[in-house]
Amino acid sequence: MLSRRTLLLSATALAATATATATVAGPLAGAARAAARKPKVLVIGLDGALLTRIKDADAPNLDALMAAGLTAPSSIYANPLAPTLSGPGWSTLLTGVWPDKHNVKDNAFTGHRFDRYPDFLTRAETAEPSLSTYAVSSWAPLTDTVFSAKVDTRVSTPSAEYDTGTTARAVARLRDGDPDAMFVQLDNIDHAGHSYGAASTQYTDAIHTADAQVGQIVAALRARPGYAAEDWLILVTADHGHTDPGGHGGSTLQERQTFLIATGAALTPGSVRHDVKMPDVAASALAHLGIALDPAWDLDGRPIQQPRPDDFDALRPTLTARADETGIPAGLLGFTHTPPAGWSVDNSRMGTGGVTEWRGWSFTTDEFWTQAQRDQSRECNVRARGVFAVADGDEWSDKAVTGTFDSTLVSPAWPVTGNTTATLTYTTYYRHESPQRGEVSVSYDGAAPVTVRTYTADTPSRTETITLQVPPGARTARVRFRYTGGNNWYWVIDGVGLTRA
Repeated sequence: MLSRRTLLLSATALAATATATATVAGPLAGAARAAARKPKVLVIGLDGALLTRIKDADAPNLDALMAAGLTAPSSIYANPLAPTLSGPGWSTLLTGVWPDKHNVKDNAFTGHRFDRYPDFLTRAETAEPSLSTYAVSSWAPLTDTVFSAKVDTRVSTPSAEYDTGTTARAVARLRDGDPDAMFVQLDNIDHAGHSYGAASTQYTDAIHTADAQVGQIVAALRARPGYAAEDWLILVTADHGHTDPGGHGGSTLQERQTFLIATGAALTPGSVRHDVKMPDVAASALAHLGIALDPAWDLDGRPIQQPRPDDFDALRPTLTARADETGIPAGLLGFTHTPPAGWSVDNSRMGTGGVTEWRGWSFTTDEFWTQAQRDQSRECNVRARGVFAVADGDEWSDKAVTGTFDSTLVSPAWPVTGNTTATLTYTTYYRHESPQRGEVSVSYDGAAPVTVRTYTADTPSRTETITLQVPPGARTARVRFRYTGGNNWYWVIDGVGLTRA
C-alpha cells in the first residue's frame, strides 16, 4: 500500500497536471490535444458514499480530483419509482436510464430490462468491439448480473479480499493491460454506514480508506507508459447515501444523495454544477469514447461534456430561504417567485393566502421542494434538473386560502417562421386530483392562445415533444403553462425550448 506521504504527493500532482492540461493553451488547443490522444474512461463507484462526508473526511485524493475537475452534487428517487437501494442505484448509473426503464426495484434485480437497456460497457463493446472493457466489483451482483457477457473481463472480488482485492486487481489491470473503459466498485463505505451510521467516525474512516484506494488506482493510471498519449475521463460516483443512524432505502434527502466527481480535458478545474443526474455517468463515458448516442437507445443521461443552458437554472443565485414552511432546513436556499429574464407569471386569477413558497408558479430545487413534504411522490420528479418551475396546490393549501390556485407561467416570445412547423419540448411531471387541470397553450404574435396539451390524469416524469403548426405570417410564439386547482396535487415544468423547422 502507498504511504500517506506518497498519496498526498500523488493527489497534488494530479490536480496540478489536470489544471495545466485544461488551461495551458486555451480550450481549442486543449480540444486538439484531446483529439490526438486515445480516449479512455475510468468509472469508480463508492457504494453508499455521501459527498458531504467526503468533504469532512481526510480524503486528499478525492479532494484533488474535485480541484482538478467537476463536482456535481445530485439526488435520486424514492418509492414508488424505486427504493434507495444499491440494485436500482447502480443500474441507473451503469445503464444511463432511470428505474422506470431498467425496471430494477430491489437488490435481486427482479424483472430487470438489461436486454433493452444494457450497461455502458456492453454498449461500448457493441458499438466498437475492438475496445478493451473491464469491470471489477466488491459487490458481486454488479459483475455477475448488471454487466453482460459482452464485457471483455468481469471480476467479482472474493469476499475475503473485499475492497483491497478489488483495488489490487484494478491497479494490475491499469499497469499490465491496456483497458479502454473500466469500472471499479468499492463497497466498504456502505458497510460502515450500515454498521455504524453516516455520522460515525467509522464511516469517515472508511471514506479515508477508500480515498487511499482511489489514490492507488489513479496513480497506476498516471504511471502507465502510454499515459501522455491517452485522454482519460475519470468519473467517481455513488449509488445512494446513508442516514446518520445508518441505513438507506427510504425517502430522506440524505438517503437520496449522490454525486459525480469528474476530471478530464473538457472539464473546468474546480467547477461545480447542479444539473447533473445519475444517468449522465453512462452517457458521459460513451460520449468520451467517441460513441454516438443513438436516440433509439432512449437514454435519460446526457454527457456532462455537453452542458445545455436552461433559463430556470440561471435563477440559482437568487433563491431564498423558507418563509412559511417548517420541514425545510432554515439555511437552505431553494425558492423564488421571480422568473428568469423574458419569462413571466400571471397570478391575476390566483387565490390569496396560503403557504408563501407555493403561491402561484414557483422556481425551486429538488432539495428544497421534496423536503416540503416527503412521501407524496415529489421524489419521483427525476427528469427535471437543477432549478425547475412548480405549481403546487397541495402545499399552497396547507395554510388558509381564499379562492383557488390559478397561475400561468409564460415563456418569452420565441421566433418562429410562418406556415412551417416548430417543436416544443419540455420536461413534465404531473400528479392529479380532480378538479385540478394543467394546460399548455401557444400564442402567436400576441393572438389568443391555442391549447396544444392538457393534463387531467397522473403523468410520470417524462420529456414531452409537441409539433406545432405555425400559422402563415407568424413571427413569434409564447408558450403558456396554466395550472388550476385547489387542495390537490402539483405540476413540474423544466427544460422548456422551442425550435424552428
